Amino acid sequence: MRIFFFFLVISIGFAACQPKQEALPLLGNHIIDPATGDTTYHHIPSFAFTNQDSQLVDNASFAGKAYVADLFFISCPTICPKVAKQMKRIYDKYETDDRLALLSHTIDPKRDTVARLKKYAEGLGVEAPKWHFVTGEKDKIYDIAQDYMSIAREDENAPGGFDHSGWLLLIDKDFHIRSFCNGTEAEAVDQFMKDIDLLLEEM
Repeated sequence: MRIFFFFLVISIGFAACQPKQEALPLLGNHIIDPATGDTTYHHIPSFAFTNQDSQLVDNASFAGKAYVADLFFISCPTICPKVAKQMKRIYDKYETDDRLALLSHTIDPKRDTVARLKKYAEGLGVEAPKWHFVTGEKDKIYDIAQDYMSIAREDENAPGGFDHSGWLLLIDKDFHIRSFCNGTEAEAVDQFMKDIDLLLEEM
């Protein structure tokens, strides 16, 4: 059932990326009250993590902003370097636009300490508060991965010891997921940035 829902959401996401889209949809598992017909839309719940500068990053850090989120770990030998390259493209394009921020959650909090996250950010040539690299309690990180409709879990058979998706997710100022794409593919990210532009026009 979970797999079916995951691919259903992907289909909705791809549909949202079609040309001449007037507004991005609200993605996720919405709940409709059978008595009233009112809809509660999927959103990212309250969170609190620590970034590469040892600063608290929580929902208030993104007040009035949209943000792009992803999951990664520094020692990832496969998709993470590709995703980081695409995230850096987004960082560079919107570096002076205060309406957008970036948020990368490590899924390896045991090894990815604040000091290592700081060194990693410096290696990319990026800074907070534009781009936060955050760590925290493992369970809370894995919980928010599910809220992002992404995969994050330890797997000794996976490269680097973790199984995770390479999605980039666009979150609006009300913490709704509005778009996502495969962060390893430049062409997908090209379209994703068009979705970012569309969302920023709403703000």
